Amino acid sequence: MTTTLAAADLVLDTALVKKYDLFGPRYTSYPTADRFHDGFKAEHYVNALHARNEAHAVRPQPLSLYVHVPFCNTICYYCACNKVITKDHGRSAKYIRYVGREIGIVGGMIEGSPAVEQLHWGGGTPTFLARDEMTTLMGMLRGAFNVAPDAEISIEVDPRKVDAETVAFLGQLGFNRISVGVQDFDPDVQKAINRIQTEEETRTVIDSARASGFVSVNCDLIYGLPRQTVAGYSVTLDKVIEASPDRIALYSYAHVPHLFKPQRRIGEADMPAPETKLGILALAIEKLGAAGYTYIGMDHFAKPTDELAIAQSQRKLHRNFQGYSTKPDCDLLAFGISAIGKVGASYVQNVRTLDEYYERLDAQTLPVLRGIELNADDLLRRDVIQRLMCNFDLDFREIEAKYGIRFAEVFAPDLAALAPLAADGLAEVSATGIQVTPRGRLLVRTVAMQFDRYLREAQERARYSRVI
Repeated sequence: MTTTLAAADLVLDTALVKKYDLFGPRYTSYPTADRFHDGFKAEHYVNALHARNEAHAVRPQPLSLYVHVPFCNTICYYCACNKVITKDHGRSAKYIRYVGREIGIVGGMIEGSPAVEQLHWGGGTPTFLARDEMTTLMGMLRGAFNVAPDAEISIEVDPRKVDAETVAFLGQLGFNRISVGVQDFDPDVQKAINRIQTEEETRTVIDSARASGFVSVNCDLIYGLPRQTVAGYSVTLDKVIEASPDRIALYSYAHVPHLFKPQRRIGEADMPAPETKLGILALAIEKLGAAGYTYIGMDHFAKPTDELAIAQSQRKLHRNFQGYSTKPDCDLLAFGISAIGKVGASYVQNVRTLDEYYERLDAQTLPVLRGIELNADDLLRRDVIQRLMCNFDLDFREIEAKYGIRFAEVFAPDLAALAPLAADGLAEVSATGIQVTPRGRLLVRTVAMQFDRYLREAQERARYSRVI
């Protein structure tokens, strides 16, 4: 069965979107990060790494690596990332030294030289780093881990701070995939979010990435930003489509100034009305569909020839803390402040501040803030939610065979909760499975939420972003 869906075939039912546009998790993990607890310590992470070594000896398991680089030169008012705003590049030099310590500790615990199939630098702004710092960091990663020759090596860049020569340097360093922050080209919107970025700067990065042999170029867009209009965003979409990125991430802006101080600089009067935001989404789906992009899921679109679209058609798509991924079997080792990793049946998150990070590593201790060890029910539900989020369908028989359960019995409350959504046309439920309909695919988070035991037991959805 293929689950690839052209963006042109999506059904945007505005009535259903308004009804089900609640707050909910993005399911980059299950249980979600708000369920992590500080009872999970560094020793639990070490135990998980040892258990991974034992499992790898029996059945080799590849790795994925993530490095969080928190520094930015300027602040974007919409941003909800863990970042450090500074123009002092001496701070990044110290940070890289300490990240090297963490890489050394964790790398020293990994046995069997597993292949690293994915490596990603995020932030913040990873290209805040000086070239010698980037060279040092990449050298430390390659020195500690067996990075496969054909590994997916990606980086997030801010086009305002990157020129063609820097992009070429990144290619020489081994990066072969790049994600470019765009958000919106409208000057009024850019002023409202404190991110002035020209089309020329953006095209320079995209064109340079192609000239340097990058396999995939992604553009990040955001809808729902202050001063956005349907007409203005139409111009942005046309410019992005003309640049022809391989992937487009179309994120919904979550305005939660009570949680993120920078968002308090955005005037409430500048926020678009819900009808305008929905109109922008409808226009984006229409234009991306007409341009031939495939709808991957949630807020991601890709050309049919891109790895994400191919992985989805082969039912090999996965979700992790970087979003949709083509490597379902990888454990994720994460380095740097606030970074979140997954090792076997455990999730682990690092401390959030530089001072805490340095203090832990000075004590030769892994900088673990919190985490969670998954129980059997968590593992079962993680699989169910992953399949819905990535494949838009679920075969009860596959789950029953894998876990030795009767789906209808174990998930009786969940199926009952799903029934009203099915009645509204978001999903079709039969005796053998669930199929998320074209009408329900934009709301797949809402469908997945019905199988989240933690949400059902403790309704606290206001912490999450809205589904649309």
